[in-house]
Amino acid sequence: MQICSVCSEHTPKYRCPACKIRYCSLGCYKNHKDSCLPVVSEVTEAKDSFYTETTEEDLLHEEDIIDKVPLEKLQLLGQSNEMRDLLCNPHLRQLLRSIDSADVKDEAMKAAMQEPLFVEFSDQCMKLTAKGRDDS
Repeated sequence: MQICSVCSEHTPKYRCPACKIRYCSLGCYKNHKDSCLPVVSEVTEAKDSFYTETTEEDLLHEEDIIDKVPLEKLQLLGQSNEMRDLLCNPHLRQLLRSIDSADVKDEAMKAAMQEPLFVEFSDQCMKLTAKGRDDS
């Protein structure tokens, strides 16, 4: 189990957008922000701050790719009103955060796939990226 990188007492719920450390509360964030050292990355802000532009290299190392979806097809997810509507659901966002912060991601994914809302989200992702691949 992870602990807050600032107070070392509680389970972290948040991640600093600049340096990616995990913290548990607003108080810990305020204590952290003055000493924060942002991580330099290839990620840039998109026009719509809800989504970010990511390169294929950010997603996976080339040798690890079995069935990759081209970046142009992944960008269809960011243009989808259906995806935006799904992501407005706080329960889905919490599920995604729990998968992201899980130590064992495959187990977290298996658990999430038991949730109808996550299955709907996954199906929508597949539908949009498969549609994009068929249009090539």
